[in-house]
Amino acid sequence: MSGGHNPAGGDRQEPSEGGSWRLDHPAIAKVAAALAESGQHEAADGIRVLPAEVRTAAQAAEALGVEVGAIANSLIFRAVFTDPADSVAPLLALTSGAHRADTGVLAALIGAAEVGKAEPAFVKAHTGQAIGGVAPVGHPEPLLTVVDRALAGHEVVWAAAGHAKAIFPTTFAGLIALTDGRAADVTARSGDSVVS
Repeated sequence: MSGGHNPAGGDRQEPSEGGSWRLDHPAIAKVAAALAESGQHEAADGIRVLPAEVRTAAQAAEALGVEVGAIANSLIFRAVFTDPADSVAPLLALTSGAHRADTGVLAALIGAAEVGKAEPAFVKAHTGQAIGGVAPVGHPEPLLTVVDRALAGHEVVWAAAGHAKAIFPTTFAGLIALTDGRAADVTARSGDSVVS
């Protein structure tokens, strides 16, 4: 994002209840630092801490008053490659909340023999974040990333900021730049294996 316009509109928000989930929470602070280090200062400044956890795109869209398609789901998959033999790696798929990811398409895009659901411990080990709050950045190591082209249809997209109560604004181009991700169509087709 460029210029002085804050795509989130307004200031950072903190819940009034108990004050336990604030912008200085370690997971959120790590994401804010990663955003700032990447030059996305407006995204870092636009982090919002919501009063309740938003673990689905529909919940996030409702809390923000935006279309569900403007929510960038951060899905971690377990990708199995045959070269080197039976190696396993995490795959981050940033998908529009308006549809589901096709695991067959994802596997073909990255040259994997198989892409499947990742268990919570696998997600935490590779991202440092819990399912429901996985951000596109702030991980121990960069992740192989695919970014859903459907997100390009929204001027502002919202992504998790390291915790299920935190979310930040960016753009489709911003997600590509943040993650060094590959833009692709990840939409499920009828009869294919899907994960939402």
